[in-house]
Amino acid sequence: MTIMHCKGYEAVVEYDEDAELFHGEVIDMRDVVTFQGRSVDELKKAFSDSIDDYLVFCAERGEEPEKPYSGQFVVRVEPVLHRAVVSAAKRAGISLNKWVARTLERATI
Repeated sequence: MTIMHCKGYEAVVEYDEDAELFHGEVIDMRDVVTFQGRSVDELKKAFSDSIDDYLVFCAERGEEPEKPYSGQFVVRVEPVLHRAVVSAAKRAGISLNKWVARTLERATI
């Protein structure tokens, strides 16, 4: 499985050896957006075209397209951990939000 990115959207791609065809699907959204191609260039173009078609479809229906991520999420933790991360952020001289974002970024690299 491979991950591709286009216009802020992310897709997983798999290769069907029997059909000699790459199949992709945009992930992390309720709407279904798929694409396929026989070469990498064809696959990239199909991904871009599928995103464009999705955006046009949403506009025609007067709907907001799903955004891959809003940049916000809620995390529930035990009060002891909450106190510890607030303390760590204060010691670092930054906001809790910035401390959490930096910590998550380091953890994902």
